[in-house]
Amino acid sequence: MIPDFRTLMRPVLALLADGSVRRSRDAKDAMADEFGLTEAERSELLPSGRQRTIDNRVGWSLTYLSQAGLVARPNRGHVVITDDGRAALTANPDRVDMKTLEAYPAYLDFRDRTREKTASIVPPAQDGPVEATPSDLVEQALSTNRAPVEGDVLQAALALSRTGFEDLVIRLLERMGYGKAGSVERTSASGDAGVDGIISQDPLWLDRIYVQAKRYAEDRTIDRPRIHEFAGALLGKQGDRGVFITTSRFSSGAVQEAERINARIELIDGRRLAELLVAYVVGVQVDQTVTLYRLDEDFFESL
Repeated sequence: MIPDFRTLMRPVLALLADGSVRRSRDAKDAMADEFGLTEAERSELLPSGRQRTIDNRVGWSLTYLSQAGLVARPNRGHVVITDDGRAALTANPDRVDMKTLEAYPAYLDFRDRTREKTASIVPPAQDGPVEATPSDLVEQALSTNRAPVEGDVLQAALALSRTGFEDLVIRLLERMGYGKAGSVERTSASGDAGVDGIISQDPLWLDRIYVQAKRYAEDRTIDRPRIHEFAGALLGKQGDRGVFITTSRFSSGAVQEAERINARIELIDGRRLAELLVAYVVGVQVDQTVTLYRLDEDFFESL
């Protein structure tokens, strides 16, 4: 029987216990061996037909362990145990599951993000139970999927080089439709102080938006002085619009500074950045699509 992703959590951690960096692919094959899956079970596909069931479940197990900080992804397609992961193995000799992960603040933050995304989909019961429609259930599943993917894509962004992160931001802005009539380009390599990119909204470069992209640790806070500096860079270029994008967060003072100054500066923190990357399919792949059907009453009335 193919184990669920919760059951796989501790065996996956145990596999990584020696500290070696392993390919995710190898971890999936190792779990198939660990649980003695038959050839039929190893070959079983998800309903979409695009991925093996065991690969999907090990993948989700790694995602949740990563969100709690028990494993890290040092580079694409590879995983390694962290110090917290080793401690979790020692403290939980029988099983590591969602209850175990609740001891880690990073997981609690992730869980809260997931709940925020699903809370508004099915309204609470008033006079009786509320039945979720198929559309509700699909949207709930999509929201539950989106939160861990957003966490993964933010971690991937943090692992990029400075220039790699700037390129990621430029790619996102292009996908969002900016610079369609003009261009979007990275400028930091040319030593353009205080500005990492320029969006030209028209071919003559008359309508410009300036971009600052900073790859900082998630727990770092960008304060008022950094926004003031960016505003000064805009002033030096006679610009009045800018966007400050970071993997970290902004303090209330930074937000107030952005609202106070004459130039219009949009602030995008790590959480919002991850949401945008997933929404505009930058750095993620579409796994499967779902089609819902309903009765075509007009068709039957025309017969």
